[in-house]
Amino acid sequence: MSLKHQRGSTPVYMRGFTLLELLVVIVIIGLLAAYVGPRYFAQLGKSERSTAKAQIEGLGKALDAYRLDTGYYPSTEQGLNALVVRPNDEPKWNGPYLQKTVPPDPWGRPYVYRSPSQTGDFDLLSFSKDGQAGGEGDGADVSYR
Repeated sequence: MSLKHQRGSTPVYMRGFTLLELLVVIVIIGLLAAYVGPRYFAQLGKSERSTAKAQIEGLGKALDAYRLDTGYYPSTEQGLNALVVRPNDEPKWNGPYLQKTVPPDPWGRPYVYRSPSQTGDFDLLSFSKDGQAGGEGDGADVSYR
C-alpha cells in the first residue's frame, strides 16, 4: 500500500487540525458549558431542598405515630431520637417509628425539633444551606406544615 502525495505537501496520515480549528472548538465547548452549567447547578440546590422537605414529611409522620401511641409528642429534651430508641419513662412507646437512625439534613446538620412550640404542637425544620434561622431563596428554612 503506497501513499500518494505531491511534492511539498504533507502525507495524508500527517494531516491534523490547525490551531485556529482547535480554538474554535474550545470556544464552542466553553459557550455550551457557560449556558448549561448554571442551569445544572441550580437544579442541585432544588434537589437538596426537595430532599429536606421529603425527610421532614417522613419525620413528621413518625412523630404523629409516636403521638398516637403515647398521647403526646416527644419533648425537646428527648428529641427525634425518641422515634428510634424508647425513652426510659415511656411505657406506651410502640416503636421504633423510623427504620434507621434520624438522618441529618441534606447539608449535613441535624434537624431542629422543639416541642411544645409557640405556634403548634412542635417545630421541625432545617436551617437549609446557610445554616441560619430565616433566610431567603436557597437559604430559606425548610419546615414541617
